[in-house]
Amino acid sequence: MSVSSKPPSAMAPSDASRPSREDAEAAVRTLIRWAGDDPNREGLLDTPSRVVSAYEDWFCGYQEDPAAVLSRTFSEVSGYDEMVVLRGIAFSSHCEHHLAAITGHTHIGYLPRRRVVGISKLARLVEAHARRLQIQERMTADIANTLMDELNPHGVGVVIRATHGCMTTRGVNKHEATMVTSRMLGVFRDQAATRQEFLAAIEL
Repeated sequence: MSVSSKPPSAMAPSDASRPSREDAEAAVRTLIRWAGDDPNREGLLDTPSRVVSAYEDWFCGYQEDPAAVLSRTFSEVSGYDEMVVLRGIAFSSHCEHHLAAITGHTHIGYLPRRRVVGISKLARLVEAHARRLQIQERMTADIANTLMDELNPHGVGVVIRATHGCMTTRGVNKHEATMVTSRMLGVFRDQAATRQEFLAAIEL
């Protein structure tokens, strides 16, 4: 059964309910005061505006439809029917529980049926999902589901390795901890040899 490629976090507020930029900057000033500092001192005067601009960048994935990223595909591949793998796609995201940074790498593989997609689109697909409030498990599944839904390949494999600021900079403070998640669909799930070929290709 196919799972929707649009995660719950994709439900961005409507224009009518979304706070204004001025509201967002006021909220940052409130947080600065709550942390114990003075938002009116010289070094912090422009911080609210900078933070809101950073949020526009960090969370621009809400403005992009991940499925649309894969809309342009290519069928003239001279009968190529072997695995396509793109590994080491660096990304930055944010944990939806603490708004702490998640940084890591995504590895993607798929076995094309009739169509392939430009490799830059695979990187854009990762960005479209990463630049939202996330948990790593959902991000892994959403990337794989989007590829499966839009390309209709024989199978898809996605592996993400990431470090979570909510664990490395607070709480248990385990600085070397890395989380690994995977999603295997189609022949990547059903055929051990295909799955192993993918894992060997990404050197996991």
